[in-house]
Amino acid sequence: MTVVRDDADGLVAWLAPGTPILKTVLTDGRELRHAGPVGMFTEPRALKLDTWRGTGILKVLPTGKPWSVWHFWGSDGRFHGWYVNLELLHTRDFAGRRTSTRDNVLDLWITHDRVVQWKDEDELEGAVVAGRFTQAEADRITATAHDAVQDIESWTAPFSDGWRTWSAPADWPLPAAPTSPVPTLIADHLVS
Repeated sequence: MTVVRDDADGLVAWLAPGTPILKTVLTDGRELRHAGPVGMFTEPRALKLDTWRGTGILKVLPTGKPWSVWHFWGSDGRFHGWYVNLELLHTRDFAGRRTSTRDNVLDLWITHDRVVQWKDEDELEGAVVAGRFTQAEADRITATAHDAVQDIESWTAPFSDGWRTWSAPADWPLPAAPTSPVPTLIADHLVS
């Protein structure tokens, strides 16, 4: 990913189409969702070097929030909406070049006209059944989703920051393939 901004408000990074990524899959290469809401947490997994095939995504990691906000555009360049990925707070390595987190399964989709849709509630239930989370942890994750909905309804940053009209310069190079088996965001290129 390419770092767009990194300051007191948070980290903003661009995932360009064609960017090399590490992707967790089932050992037979299928997507995790093929194993179902419980099996996706219990079946053997592998990391696969892949390429991001979608349109670009701008990811905003607001300081102090246990989620990231992903901005999605269509192939025609029109803004489609925001995806709130609930996750642990990002931590940085000693050099400040890498961040790491853990996904908390439950997510939100917010349409361009601010309609909130809950996603992957069945997967959160499956994670509890599989032992990835306790019921108390799942309840805290759900409470965090409600906190995110409050931010959306209050139209706070990063939703109000104008990122939906942002576009990456066409001459930005693609980052190199990930070199670590641990999913991290690596700031190889800082562009401001």
